[in-house]
Amino acid sequence: MPKPLPFDPIRRAAQLWEERFGEDSPVAAMASATSVMRVQQILVARLDAAVAPFDLTFARYEALVLLSFSRNGELPMSKVGERLMIHPTSVTNIVQRLAAQGYVERVRNPRDGRGCSRG
Repeated sequence: MPKPLPFDPIRRAAQLWEERFGEDSPVAAMASATSVMRVQQILVARLDAAVAPFDLTFARYEALVLLSFSRNGELPMSKVGERLMIHPTSVTNIVQRLAAQGYVERVRNPRDGRGCSRG
């Protein structure tokens, strides 16, 4: 875990923002958004560490959970992307890695020939 900084980087960024852009700038909104993004980074890093013993990342774990919650244990790749709110390229990468690890199987969708994942 990284050594804590001797100052609050979000507060410091807000101060710099206000100095550069003035009091009328959206300093509070910027600081809030930065705080939320930082919390997200910390949580994902901790979740990645929790699933690392299974040779997974949080993104791959999230895809496995999504498949396990689906009605038949499978979903079209487009649905995986929609539900995880990620780009189709990222879905393909995640599913390819899970398939290589033996966690999922990629099968052709009989209706349109495109791929889907089965957990």
